[in-house]
Amino acid sequence: MAGTYFAALLALASALCIAGGDVLQQRAAHGITDRSVGHVALIAKLLRDPRWWWGALLLAASIALQAAALGRGSVLLVQALLMLSLLFALPINARVWRRKVTGGEWIWAGLLTAAVMVIVIVGNPQAGRSGASLGTWVAVVVVLAPLLVACLVVGRIRGGALAAALFAFVSGALWGVFAVLTKEVVARLGDGGWAVARTPEIYACILAAAGGVVWSQAAFQAGPLSASMPTLQVSQPVVAAVLGVVVLGETLHTGRAGMYVLAAAGLAATAAIVKLARVEAVTTRDGVQARRQTSVDQPA
Repeated sequence: MAGTYFAALLALASALCIAGGDVLQQRAAHGITDRSVGHVALIAKLLRDPRWWWGALLLAASIALQAAALGRGSVLLVQALLMLSLLFALPINARVWRRKVTGGEWIWAGLLTAAVMVIVIVGNPQAGRSGASLGTWVAVVVVLAPLLVACLVVGRIRGGALAAALFAFVSGALWGVFAVLTKEVVARLGDGGWAVARTPEIYACILAAAGGVVWSQAAFQAGPLSASMPTLQVSQPVVAAVLGVVVLGETLHTGRAGMYVLAAAGLAATAAIVKLARVEAVTTRDGVQARRQTSVDQPA
């Protein structure tokens, strides 16, 4: 039980780092207005922005904390608590853009907190296996890869808000895969560094994280944050939870009545995530526009 509590604390610390890192990287990515910039050129531009680097540092810390949490708790538990990153991002974003958090926003934040608490307490997530067979992962790739490729192709063709949402879904799905792979890698740390280096999951983990970063930045730059942020915030925990159950055999310990309560909590959490993500997106958009207008109005 102590290990579960410690995992929860680590997951909350990771959520706090995610909140700060996302706010900084969104500002950097959304400040690039040239939609014709390719993904490689986009990353090259972002690498010259100090805000992006500070955001990257916080996100790296969040990954380390998440890995530590997954070493002690289930994917279902950790991902549920990571949803609270939006709760932490609310005051951080307000501080960055010098605005006040409204009462309505605090109500949505409270709803998200309550929903996550219900999922954790009523669902009582239990860890399953520490790893999966190659055949299981092949089945995941066969199902997930065509879906992600289709999202990228349609996003490239259509552009705009749809592209932002589709690219964000790809990023969120890859981060969900990353969470499950991280669980497997952490379980092998006790075998020594050389054993970890020979584990295919470590390289798949790196690729998933790299893809998550690239496509999240592409989503932020492709269209409005109000399209990308909700999709990214919802898709990551959903994909991770599904893979936690399918790949690692994790379970929720509750009866039929508890499942109805969990379903209601899940819907409430989704609604709160979408609302808070849109608030964050609108705040960032308005702040960027105000800053651009200020720079235009200043005399040369």
